[in-house]
Amino acid sequence: MELLHININVADADETIAFYEQFGFEETWEFETPDGETKNRYIADENGIELQLSDTAGDEAFDQGTAWDHLAIGVDDVDAVFEEIDHYGVVKEPGDQPEAGARTAFVSDPDGRNVELVEPLS
Repeated sequence: MELLHININVADADETIAFYEQFGFEETWEFETPDGETKNRYIADENGIELQLSDTAGDEAFDQGTAWDHLAIGVDDVDAVFEEIDHYGVVKEPGDQPEAGARTAFVSDPDGRNVELVEPLS
């Protein structure tokens, strides 16, 4: 078994792709639904894990619910990435999480999803 992709609904695929490109994701392929209402664009990390970005005409806001919490992205230096990237809000400033063996920070993506930046502690 392998994880193929995670699908997220987005208001603007171009904006979301630009956000995740800051972490090294690259656009891989796309398809449109037969009715032409939804364009699905895929981005992948260096290991091939894909995010499917579903951009449906007219959908601009999404109820995030309580089942989804965050997407974690491994980085070499949490503090540097936190300062350098364009994000859409600070959820939690960088700090050590000794119980998890990591330094982490949380930011928002263009649609308000939490993105955790994770750097292993030495």
